Amino acid sequence: MGLIYADVELINGEDLVLSRKHIIGEEEVKRMTVSMLVDTGAYMLAINENIQEQLQLPVVERRKAQLANGTIAEYDVVAPVELRFKNRATTCRAMVLPGDNEPLLGAIPLEDMDVLIHPQRQELIVNPDHPYFAQMKMK
Repeated sequence: MGLIYADVELINGEDLVLSRKHIIGEEEVKRMTVSMLVDTGAYMLAINENIQEQLQLPVVERRKAQLANGTIAEYDVVAPVELRFKNRATTCRAMVLPGDNEPLLGAIPLEDMDVLIHPQRQELIVNPDHPYFAQMKMK
């Protein structure tokens, strides 16, 4: 199987709250569509500094992460980030990778949106067992 990318809309979650409270207009909500590498080996969402700067996402903590090569590095974590893919959405935190590193769509947001990798088509799809809404197990 090759690398799988998905176009995901990233939105500043704080802006969404302000918009819902009519403090800012919908047109002021910072958002962008990003082609992300779907990485089931990654735990969470990972964006880069360029995306973080454009969306003006606030840093909420610093956290260590083990990289694919085994090294451990410390990164900023930003929140809240709303992700939208097709008819699915989730809100989560994101690790901020340096510079313009490739953004990763990890296991937590994938599970929360109830999306799957279609190996033959090599694309991200909504779960065909639940095509109209995300469904999760509670046990």
